[in-house]
Amino acid sequence: MKIVIDDKIPFINGVFEPFADVVYKAGSEISRIDLLDAEALVTRTRTICDAKILKGTKVKLIASATIGFDHIDTDFCSRNNIAWANADGCNSSAVAQYVLAALLQISQQCNINLDKMTIGIIGVGNVGKKVETICRTLGMNVLLCDAPRKKNEKNMSFADIDKVAENADIISLHLPLNQVGEYKTYHLFNDKMFEMLKAKILINTSRGEIVETNALNSAIKNRKIAFTVVDVWENEPKINKILLSLVNLATPHIAGYSLEGKAAGTTMAVQAISKFFNLGLENWQVKNLPEVEQKIIVDCCDKSVINVLQDIIKSVYNIMLDNDLLKQNVDDFEELRSNYRLRREFASYKIFAKNLTDEQKKILNLLDFNLIES
Repeated sequence: MKIVIDDKIPFINGVFEPFADVVYKAGSEISRIDLLDAEALVTRTRTICDAKILKGTKVKLIASATIGFDHIDTDFCSRNNIAWANADGCNSSAVAQYVLAALLQISQQCNINLDKMTIGIIGVGNVGKKVETICRTLGMNVLLCDAPRKKNEKNMSFADIDKVAENADIISLHLPLNQVGEYKTYHLFNDKMFEMLKAKILINTSRGEIVETNALNSAIKNRKIAFTVVDVWENEPKINKILLSLVNLATPHIAGYSLEGKAAGTTMAVQAISKFFNLGLENWQVKNLPEVEQKIIVDCCDKSVINVLQDIIKSVYNIMLDNDLLKQNVDDFEELRSNYRLRREFASYKIFAKNLTDEQKKILNLLDFNLIES
């Protein structure tokens, strides 16, 4: 048995060696030749799994260590008896925490009170639900939009996208990329949509192709959008430099890049391979992540909850550092992404809080911080 594995997937080295010949290779460089005699492929989004790479190979299973699976031609796989699995929800907490960091940066730079804002969350899956929890915890008014869930669950709490466009101050996108069909999301945000928007703030951590680049460029230039957060881009890694120059907060597709999220993605990929080939690793998981030695000390005296959060998150995850790195290294998108430091999620840090009020304590606990009162 042969397994080909993207060499940027952490914690996986040595796992399959007792069962198979294992080849590690950069995801963007994996080719059909590599897969001709391989039964399994463990990948990320940088390997486009379509007929070009799969036709005529022995591949029986593709296990992606990522939430998204738009890099897999599922129709081709279905027609050719190739099974596939994604790591659904593996890095949802990381993405939601990225959105929180972005919202706090927006609050500071734009001098707005988040609890006076209405946010429209478009796409309410694993990530969208966690973003919803965060926003409600911050006291924001939340509008939810998820067309498939609204139809399938007959859930009247989901708003149509037109209603969200007309009423939300902030839009946060958490949609899968669907090129065609009833729930097509490709270029969902185009010139027509931007004309409809009340929102002056847009956050995209889903897929770059959901937002038409030229339309967003025009919307920013025409001041229809006042603040833009973009983590995902059309044509990655060759991103539009005009858009990069216009975006307020730009990062190289790393919203979900936490160590915990990576560990979960690897765990789910290994278990999928094991179950399919009966390797006996169904209970295998990444264990013993290193403890964070850094201690965060914050004095909450006479501070609002938002101010306390801003102090903590600048120490836990300063999102502007990622923005500055990308804007200063425009042509190094893939390198910045591939060699990104794996940040830790909130619960990994010990927060030593002084003069903590009951309200502050309640909210910080709801946001999954590891609080130690001092």
